[in-house]
Amino acid sequence: MKIKAFFLSILITAPFFMQAQQPLPDTGISGVYEVMMGTDDGEYAKKYFADYGFKVIDSAHIKASEAVKIYGVNSALTSYRLQNGDIDSHGLLRILVWEKLLGSGVGYAPPETIGMRMAVMRTENIYRLYDIYQTARVDGKKPWLPTEPIADDLFGLDTGERDFFNRPVLVRENAVYGEFFNHVFFQRYGYHIPGYGTVSKDTKLKTSEFTHHDFMIKTPSIEVMSYLSTALGLKAEKAPEIDGDWLKGPKRVFQMNPGDSHWYWGFVSPNNICGKLKFFMPIGLKTDRSSHQRIGEKGITLHSFYTPKLDMVYELVTKHNLKPRTIEKNEFGERSFVFTDEAGVSWQIIEKTTPPKNKPLTKLDLKMVD
Repeated sequence: MKIKAFFLSILITAPFFMQAQQPLPDTGISGVYEVMMGTDDGEYAKKYFADYGFKVIDSAHIKASEAVKIYGVNSALTSYRLQNGDIDSHGLLRILVWEKLLGSGVGYAPPETIGMRMAVMRTENIYRLYDIYQTARVDGKKPWLPTEPIADDLFGLDTGERDFFNRPVLVRENAVYGEFFNHVFFQRYGYHIPGYGTVSKDTKLKTSEFTHHDFMIKTPSIEVMSYLSTALGLKAEKAPEIDGDWLKGPKRVFQMNPGDSHWYWGFVSPNNICGKLKFFMPIGLKTDRSSHQRIGEKGITLHSFYTPKLDMVYELVTKHNLKPRTIEKNEFGERSFVFTDEAGVSWQIIEKTTPPKNKPLTKLDLKMVD
């Protein structure tokens, strides 16, 4: 029955992927611009992310009546926009300090919990970060679950005979699951990708902007995410596929048990190699806290994109029956709108007509280094 269901799912998936591969609407959409996280302790959040190189570049406050129009949350809101180094084209952070939180969010939960969101950044010292969180876990003041870093060859670069002089070419990655935030870190060895994870020299923990983003979702079919191509103009990297415990990277990072698997589908903006999105739909029973993945609760609750063609994107989102809220000026005075898709993923689309100072790269260029 499982084999029959698998092939049936492939037959169902194919038309949606073909649809997503049609010429993309030219929306001018960015990669993910901001991770947007809710909290009731903005001072702690700013201090925490400062050690990761994020500095406040803007702040704003709005009344509950305004927040209802923009976000559907009846609470006053103070927002802080944070940027890592000089990277202003993608990978920023917005801290949403709600006066009246709607709930505690997904919180500390097992890996692959439905509703979980994870933000990914490059580091130059992954074992240092692992040791920091492992110590914090033992200390017990805040719940953290760091996975031990694991090495993998993501691009097929680690070929030929390897020894001291012909050194391994690989990436090492791990996850840190927490009540406050969920991280994924990666460190490259033997190669470099310009424009994908820039580490500023003065960053305490030697970490970059957010490079990509993981989403744990539950839907009748992962194809509901095809609107990312047909409405937002993002490119599907390839057809949805099944990953599982046979892959050493996902097995370690997601703490997969024998027999575990999930659907995976990745998207990237044609205007930026960074700000990628990765969607995972676990197969089988998993903890489900998606009801707490609401705007107004704690944790990562939505993400933003920007575009110079806001009205066009609004029209496309409306045509896809995604029921966007009305276009309003957000707390920073930017024309924008918010919508939530069928999988419970929420977005804010922002109008920006001035190009970022940090010009994003559109071509992935792997450069070998020693």
